[in-house]
Amino acid sequence: MALLKAAGGAGEDFLKEGNSFSAIAASSGSVRKIGDGDVWLRRATRHVKRNIDFLRSAEGYLNSDRYRRAVLDLNHLLAAAGRPFGVRMTLADYQDERLSPVRSADLCQAAEEPQRNPFYRWFCKRLPFILEENNFSCVGFSLNYLSQALTTFAMIGFLRRAYPDIRIVVGGSLITSWMRSSNWKNPFSGLIDEMVAGPGEEPLLRMLGGMADGNFSLPDFDGISTADCYLAPGFVLPYSASGGCWWRRCTFCPEVAEGNPYLPFTPARVTEDIALLVEKTRPRLIHLLDNALSPVLLDTLTAVAPGAPWYGFARVDARLADGDFCRSLRNSGCVMLKLGIESGDPFVLEALQKGIDLPLVAAVLKNLQKTGIAAYVYLLFGTPVENRERAIRTLAFIDTHAHEIAFLNLAIFNLPVCSPEAELYASEEFYEGDLSLYRSFVHPEGWNRREVRRFLDLEFKRNPAVANIIRRDPPFFTSNHAPFFAISSSGLES
Repeated sequence: MALLKAAGGAGEDFLKEGNSFSAIAASSGSVRKIGDGDVWLRRATRHVKRNIDFLRSAEGYLNSDRYRRAVLDLNHLLAAAGRPFGVRMTLADYQDERLSPVRSADLCQAAEEPQRNPFYRWFCKRLPFILEENNFSCVGFSLNYLSQALTTFAMIGFLRRAYPDIRIVVGGSLITSWMRSSNWKNPFSGLIDEMVAGPGEEPLLRMLGGMADGNFSLPDFDGISTADCYLAPGFVLPYSASGGCWWRRCTFCPEVAEGNPYLPFTPARVTEDIALLVEKTRPRLIHLLDNALSPVLLDTLTAVAPGAPWYGFARVDARLADGDFCRSLRNSGCVMLKLGIESGDPFVLEALQKGIDLPLVAAVLKNLQKTGIAAYVYLLFGTPVENRERAIRTLAFIDTHAHEIAFLNLAIFNLPVCSPEAELYASEEFYEGDLSLYRSFVHPEGWNRREVRRFLDLEFKRNPAVANIIRRDPPFFTSNHAPFFAISSSGLES
């Protein structure tokens, strides 16, 4: 079986050919012709190899201005390549002017006309090469983000037409969210043979006639070449120590709404897995994929260091308010923790059932900063329990602690369509599509998306301390590249 990561979620997939943007040039006809009057585009085309090599080197993360210039040049080239196809394409997103990834009819249309996809000239050659070289009878796609959906379905449509006997299986977090919606009715029968919600190991083994006993082998990263597949200074090892979330109490939590149980590996299994994978892959960085690193997992990481720099999501809790514990994390290789603080207002935190208070948050930020662990703070604006006054309190809190915050992610709340709380608010469809995961709602205090966005753009982001943090955020790659800057600034290497 071939298991293919869905392409199209980011323009980075164009970089997977050794000669960088050769696939773009082929797909768009001629990048140079598109850019006849675009000095920036001509420069980006001329320097494409240099920029890619730069982002694949440690040097690329020593100077944020040079990094930003390289990323923006590559992104400008991608944008030009997408225009002839009616696609707004960036290194992190993909939007089609004609088709929507939340309309099943549009996804089926993408499958019907794969040649209209800007990736077509690449995958129409690459997929047959993979299949015919290995004689696969089953192909699996992992579809995780809406921005991947249209290109994934274009590849599925190509395979369905070129290899009608191939069995096509699709899973991933986006598929899981669709299938676990109370409104789910499969619109893809005849196009996709099997759809898998949740962890796919057992279902895939059963489909292929194997035995599933829960003791699965390690993931196989053979064949992944950093030189061809990554815009990073080395291999990034992804590892999940659990499924679901150990906290499961936050209001509007999708894990609860979708009924996803918390399924952790034992500490012994985690330690053994990571040790073997690190020995085999020699990663530059470990990305722990858990929704939130559990207390048990954090204890495990401090007891047995993974052997390479690492980062992941963690809840703000009493452990991180302990300076000695934070030093133990740092000594184990932790270079960055992503923290879902959401708000700097105590009422909002309590109403969202975050299980944290502001003095605790302040203590955690202080300890992380003192021990050299970068804090990537996530804030959420426009929830039904927030208003302008409470958002201003969040601004004041961030301003006070700005010197302890390395990076910021600012998000505007979307009401999950399957959330139990959704029925409390008058709502209508947010996106016009049968696969929409969110709904709009009438905010009880008039703090609607337009007002929230205006506040963020005209007040929050213009605060000098906040603006300084936002300037540090790696454009497009955000938290995926931020750890490399943390590594560079701390001197911690694998």
